[in-house]
Amino acid sequence: MIIPKLHYISQGSSPKEHLENIQKACTSGIELVQLGLENISEKRILKIAQEARAITSHYQTRLIIQKEYNIAKEVKADGVYLDITDTCPTLVRKQLYSWQMIGLAATSLQECETALLKEVDYIGLGPFRVPKLQKNTPFLGLNGYTLVIEALKTQTPIIGVGDITTKDVNDLLEAGISGIAISDEITLNFGNIKTFNQLLKASSTAEQRHTFE
Repeated sequence: MIIPKLHYISQGSSPKEHLENIQKACTSGIELVQLGLENISEKRILKIAQEARAITSHYQTRLIIQKEYNIAKEVKADGVYLDITDTCPTLVRKQLYSWQMIGLAATSLQECETALLKEVDYIGLGPFRVPKLQKNTPFLGLNGYTLVIEALKTQTPIIGVGDITTKDVNDLLEAGISGIAISDEITLNFGNIKTFNQLLKASSTAEQRHTFE
């Protein structure tokens, strides 16, 4: 299973804007898009996911669907990204095609350890930091990442999530992360995809290769 180092979590004030931003990300060289739609009906998500799949397929970009694993299977997305409170990845695995990947969000060492027991393909660990408006929300910071990754000693890719900027990449790589998932910093400037890729050295030959022991 190959997990790209740079993920774009789609954003937009409407489903149409999500699709427009996915198109921009694909034309700017993103290798993986995570459809970030929330709080709309499953039927609507399916329609948008079908359109997102058409866009990403054209650019040979991987597509991940948040939460809705049935939709991920129906549109033949490359996988699904689950929260720790969603359906257990072990059960989801039985519903998906063998080639589809499963990512799981985690906020602590304990949640990461649980994720590894579920044999997920990658872990989205965060938040690295939180916006100023959410200053009372706990976050990991660089020290948190370092401690968790040192304790885990896993080959499973750990993807950093949470208000990460281009200035953070080198420090996060030193902490041991495998890649990063970005929303704001890319949505505000799709040119940042090239910068992130250069910082991550995220050519196709440098992607994380992950096989279960």
